[in-house]
Amino acid sequence: SNHLGPVWEIKWIEREYHAGEERSENIITSSTDGKVTQWMIRKGFESVDLMKLKRIGKKTTPEQQAQQAQSQQGEGGEAGKAGQKLRGEAFISRFAGGLGFDFYPSNNNIYLVATEEGFIHKCSCSYNEQYLQTYTGHTGPVYKVKWSPFVQDCFLTCGSDWTIRLWHSDLTKPVLTFVSSTKSVNDICWSNVCATVFGAVSDNRIEIWDLRATNLDPVIISSVSDPETRLSTFLFSEGSSTLLVGDSSGHVTVYQLRNIAEPSTTHIQALRDIVLPIPSSQGITLSNTSITSTAPDR
Repeated sequence: SNHLGPVWEIKWIEREYHAGEERSENIITSSTDGKVTQWMIRKGFESVDLMKLKRIGKKTTPEQQAQQAQSQQGEGGEAGKAGQKLRGEAFISRFAGGLGFDFYPSNNNIYLVATEEGFIHKCSCSYNEQYLQTYTGHTGPVYKVKWSPFVQDCFLTCGSDWTIRLWHSDLTKPVLTFVSSTKSVNDICWSNVCATVFGAVSDNRIEIWDLRATNLDPVIISSVSDPETRLSTFLFSEGSSTLLVGDSSGHVTVYQLRNIAEPSTTHIQALRDIVLPIPSSQGITLSNTSITSTAPDR
């Protein structure tokens, strides 16, 4: 079946469809129609919904909603009318739009999905009716979610509420919240070279954060000179400090981070412990080369 709304993210994931079957590469998509869907290439692009993202409301947890529904069941008068209204609203807006998602680094049966409601849900490919966990903290749509490549229980999110948030999968509230502007944060990405470095793009600027130096402000900010250009996507390379930034004008700009320390046990432990290390004597510098347009002013 096709998605009925915009597809927000798409990934290649290697996993088995049924237990005992040979592992194969499948396509996973998330859409604002409220579905996370798996497409199986070997079966003629047959699809199955991994999760239908049911709304849980802005101010109540799934457990609280279940309690409210139970308390209203069978009640008459105003309480009965309230229950009917609640059920009617739930029917009209039953699913929450799915935005970014990411699979757990060491278990491709577990994934996180961000929603328009502002929640991040931990889900299993084995259960499409319930969430394993729900993370709360954002006050608007959450655009992206990314597991750390070094510390598998940590992940980052970003969204329309101007914030980047750092999480541990065992905690339902963010460990740290990063705010440096009054613009939506459109994309985030961990460095594949250093455990404490990540980057983000908002509408008009690139930010590089290094938790070794500070968790209060980015160590680099590169602004876009054209007010009509909106930065939309961001990606670190796999084996170097090169990064790519895409924008609304169709341009891709290549950046090179310099003076980034090689990953070490110290950097990984720093992220695990969420402890500020001693600042490096050498700052990080950023140089760029534009593929299709003049690179943004630094």
